Amino acid sequence: MNNGADLSKIAEMLSLKNFTPEIDLSKCVVKIADVNRPALQLNNFYDHFEPDRIQIIGMVEWAYLSTKSEEERIASFRKLLSYDIPCVIFCRDFVPDESIRKIAIEKKIPFLGTGRSTSEFMAELIYRLGYDLAPTTSIHGVLVDVYGEGLMIMGESGIGKSEAALELVKRGHRLVSDDVVEIKRLNEHRLVGSSPEITKYLIELRGIGIIDVRSLFGVESIEDSTDIDLIIKLEDWHKEKEYDRLGLEDEYMEILGNKVVCHSLPIRPGRNLAIICETAAVNFRQKKMGYNAAAELYRRVENNIATQNRKD
Repeated sequence: MNNGADLSKIAEMLSLKNFTPEIDLSKCVVKIADVNRPALQLNNFYDHFEPDRIQIIGMVEWAYLSTKSEEERIASFRKLLSYDIPCVIFCRDFVPDESIRKIAIEKKIPFLGTGRSTSEFMAELIYRLGYDLAPTTSIHGVLVDVYGEGLMIMGESGIGKSEAALELVKRGHRLVSDDVVEIKRLNEHRLVGSSPEITKYLIELRGIGIIDVRSLFGVESIEDSTDIDLIIKLEDWHKEKEYDRLGLEDEYMEILGNKVVCHSLPIRPGRNLAIICETAAVNFRQKKMGYNAAAELYRRVENNIATQNRKD
């Protein structure tokens, strides 16, 4: 789970002005992705107020404050800033009065600003916070973008995950991460995978060592992140074990509460892992578009049986 988002990184990402440079933004943490427009609070209504949210001053709040005397504005902000809120952001190039700014410094609550419209800015801020504060986990595996589908290859060390990923890259697909995949759960339908910064764009090949995919194959061979759509688990072939040969019913793996389609792929000498992974991704994409080859085969068999029965 995520412990919070660094306010200094948020300010840098969204190009926010800092009206309170006396406060170290790197020590300020945002823990909730939702934001609040404190129009009611500035009118002294604090029932159900959630102080953990970033407070946004937009046109409505600014227009209301403009009708008040300086003493009334100071009183309103002193009450608002008595709560331990992460920060206050002024939109549309609004600039807080010096008297209000001094209260913010006294309370150690940053004042930030942007020239963007309130609704547009709030939408991007909520998305950014949702991404930064999403539940996270790390999984041992390889993540590759194959025809726009995020394919995660899993299996024990030495089974051939990195080799399969390298072959996929040579076939024109894009590497996201090798060895460890960092995963964020953005919502109940979406998992996003990326690489730890320390191993970004690198692949380990046993017997050769570390290779830099971006340097060897160019920037078109790598991608910073992708949704995780499909998982392939590589495992040693066991003659006595039965493997799914039709794929009528999907199997799933649960990650952070989300279910992802998962195929177990037995490894035998001579099997081209890259082509199988590539085909699995295309087949998965085809299923999303409404066509299921296994279901089509089943339909044909049923029709054939029905035809034979009619003839008899």
